[in-house]
Amino acid sequence: GIEFRNVSFTYPNAKKPTLKNINLFIKAGDNIALVGENGSGKTTFVKLLCRLYDPTEGEILIDGVNIKEFSLKDLYESLGVIFQDFMKYEATVAENIGYGNIKNLTKGKKIEESAKKSGAHEFITDLENVYKTHLGKIIKDEGTELSVGQWQKVALARAFFKDAQIMVLDEPTAAVDAKAEYELFRKFEHLTKEKTTVLISHRFSTVRMADKIVVLENGKITESGSHIELLRKRGRYSQLFNLQAKGYK
Repeated sequence: GIEFRNVSFTYPNAKKPTLKNINLFIKAGDNIALVGENGSGKTTFVKLLCRLYDPTEGEILIDGVNIKEFSLKDLYESLGVIFQDFMKYEATVAENIGYGNIKNLTKGKKIEESAKKSGAHEFITDLENVYKTHLGKIIKDEGTELSVGQWQKVALARAFFKDAQIMVLDEPTAAVDAKAEYELFRKFEHLTKEKTTVLISHRFSTVRMADKIVVLENGKITESGSHIELLRKRGRYSQLFNLQAKGYK
């Protein structure tokens, strides 16, 4: 599993820490969701897990080993990541997905399977050259531009193509409509079977499906548990969930 042990982090030149004394154990194969308002430290949490930064204090362990002891190459091979500001490559659809795992770039069937998992396959088949369609117009004037939601599905397919043991998804479907997101995450348990998944989402219809929900406030963990457990506590999660639910009534 993954363990954050007394982890704190302060950005360079910042006066206050973004994360403060985080202690969390994520069992291997578990699907956890991070919840909190903007600035609560959710994205910083996953950036520390991906070792884009090292903790200011404390340590992060994978299977009991400090992640600093892993080579970056080995660590990154174990991680499949999609951030909010995902990459849009001036390349073909197949290459945009295949860049998730360069060694398997020519495996067209696996690329197509990944696109089906992310929901991208449906619009890709409507493109003139299907998976050979060039995306973007900077390199080729005849390139195809996608909507933000379509690009996001391609990026998500890239994360699935990586087929890593740990999936890190930071608002992976923010530009996708609520119905499409719900359909994707309804299948999520099957898609991430035997993988450890860390998910950030502001949509509670998605978050409630996680094995464990962790609430961050001002850089600290204030609550954790299942959707039902947290509703019963009537704490911050319950407040945020009910506020969002009112918006749909």
